[in-house]
Amino acid sequence: MSTATPRPHVIGVDDGPFRKDQREPVPVVAVTMAGCDLVEGVAISSFPVDGPDATGFLAEWINELRVRPSLRALVLGGITIAGLGVVDITALARRLELPVITVTRAQPRDEPLLAALEAAGLPDRRSIVTASPRAFALDEGLFVAHAGIAREDVAGLIGTTIMKAQLPEPVRLAHLIGRALVTGQSHGRA
Repeated sequence: MSTATPRPHVIGVDDGPFRKDQREPVPVVAVTMAGCDLVEGVAISSFPVDGPDATGFLAEWINELRVRPSLRALVLGGITIAGLGVVDITALARRLELPVITVTRAQPRDEPLLAALEAAGLPDRRSIVTASPRAFALDEGLFVAHAGIAREDVAGLIGTTIMKAQLPEPVRLAHLIGRALVTGQSHGRA
């Protein structure tokens, strides 16, 4: 009889810091881990600030990664990348045939994002935000939204990826690497 704990391969994606006026694309980092303590792979790409079709970009990029066949879930640090690149997590889960989960430290609020889209002249992205699955508190200081996975299975999957920090390790490491790529070192809370 095995007493091994489940160690699903989960890929976490986060972007690096950027300035709203920068012309260069923003680094986007993916970290694949088995469980919460074994890094299986790191991939780096880039996406334009406020770029179009963030969902398509992520679907194509992740489907091309060598680790794709082993993946059991994708975890994102929210529904946006590189500013206002809004991700349709339901469509992304369908395209990847993989559960997609977003994690944030605070309850996501649509109003500030909708106002930013309006101010940036990107009102066509509003429908993605308003149709996005609603986040719920999984734990104190951890809010999740999900697509392609039942709500009752989210806690178990996320639980396999958390070690010491409140965030899943694949996303936490992607955040640290993204920051280091831009600033030369990671710092601050991840």
